[in-house]
Amino acid sequence: MRWITIILLSLLIVQPLRGAVPESTDDRLRELLRDAVASSDSFVDRFEAEVWLLDMSQRLARMVPDDEERLTLLKAIHYEASRAELPPELVLSVIHVESYFDRWAISVVGAQGLMQVMPFWLKEIGHAGDNLFHVQTNLRMGCTILKYYLDMEDGDLTRALGRYNGSLGKSKYPNKIFKVLRTRWYRQ
Repeated sequence: MRWITIILLSLLIVQPLRGAVPESTDDRLRELLRDAVASSDSFVDRFEAEVWLLDMSQRLARMVPDDEERLTLLKAIHYEASRAELPPELVLSVIHVESYFDRWAISVVGAQGLMQVMPFWLKEIGHAGDNLFHVQTNLRMGCTILKYYLDMEDGDLTRALGRYNGSLGKSKYPNKIFKVLRTRWYRQ
């Protein structure tokens, strides 16, 4: 089983996809992937971690060029999505549409960070001093909010996404998420 993983990683890293990191960083990326996989406790097993992190890392490389930052972000997304019982690919899609992976993003209505969480939530839960630009905080809150709306809507993802975006009853936002999920962040 281990030799299959090594061959798979070698093939995927040596033959990078469009937008992947240049070949000169392959050694560094391998090292980062090994570290990421070793410390990823939200995956079923090590093989799943290797495959998912490598696949998503290559897709995200254009938007988050730094290897270490990208893998740290992917691990955090996978962890928080799994904790909230959401598909990590859905969370990647929400982040893609909401902030295009800009952790410093601020919307015209004041939503902040990767998942564009509204600051009033910090006061609502008694954590007014927390920082929504802190990746883990933003992901934890965004995933928790999305999961709450999904449960509230009895699993109707279209309505849950509408609630998340403040556009309940309109299809534009959910359709954007579904398109990005289908074309970029799908699970292989």
